[in-house]
Amino acid sequence: MAESNCTQATEFTLMGFTEDPVTQVTPFLMVLLVYLSTILGNLGMIVLIRASPQLHSPMYYFLANLSFIDVCSSTVITPKMLADFMSEKKVIPYAGCVAQEFIYDLLGMTEVFLLAVMAYDRYLAICRPLLYHLVMSPKRCFHLVAGSYLVGLTNGIGQTIGMFTLSFCGSSVIDLFFCDISPLISLSTSDTTLSLSILTSAALFAVSNSLFVLVSYMAIISTILSIRSAEGKCKAFSTCASHLTTVSIFYGTACFMYLKPSSDSSRGDKWAVMLYTVLTPMLNPFIYSLRNKEVKEALRRITKIK
Repeated sequence: MAESNCTQATEFTLMGFTEDPVTQVTPFLMVLLVYLSTILGNLGMIVLIRASPQLHSPMYYFLANLSFIDVCSSTVITPKMLADFMSEKKVIPYAGCVAQEFIYDLLGMTEVFLLAVMAYDRYLAICRPLLYHLVMSPKRCFHLVAGSYLVGLTNGIGQTIGMFTLSFCGSSVIDLFFCDISPLISLSTSDTTLSLSILTSAALFAVSNSLFVLVSYMAIISTILSIRSAEGKCKAFSTCASHLTTVSIFYGTACFMYLKPSSDSSRGDKWAVMLYTVLTPMLNPFIYSLRNKEVKEALRRITKIK
């Protein structure tokens, strides 16, 4: 337990990548370019889906929400990171750290659940096509998306409550470029049982969702392989290839970030975290626009109209 006369930290220091301002210019420009691409790509995807009647379907309704989450999650982390690249003193107030951790955990769990919902949507479309429009009604789609945000909100509140039980009387240096609950637990000088329990519960929920996605795609692939015509197989696979790519990148980078053996953080680990938190949100709109014929056709029509 923390000593009663300890002074609670009022701010945290973010280590970032390096203390040398010269070597930070290149990563600053790279992150800035990625962030601008993320904002433009995801907002462009949202506008395209709303403006194109042929994209007014459950699949693209979920995709628009995924793009919104990517914009928000990137904005929570990246602007502060860009400012710290150019600052000698990389600090974040305690309240700012709590807010960043809350929003990051809210959006992260929302995306986990939304990816599972999108896998279920593809499962119904390919494996149960006769039931698809009955099950995936506009009202049901709204409930699934609202449920995703509700689960994310519950996770964000739970992680924040866990953080409020932590005391930081010793080191207040976070060897990362944003406030994540894992390094905060490591820094705590108080009992971390509650915070660890909440974090473990969230991890188990994420794992169960990943297993649901895996089982869904096993059924999808089995159904696609049973289609006799090559054209039918290609058409069926094209409807889920983009989502499968997105899921693979999301869970692949997340596993590398959170399931690697615990050790002292290195610059390589930080670049892996950047891949998960900064680069992945940029990739989703490009994956769906480059691999999806309907999106490319909608973009072509909008371009002709303009």
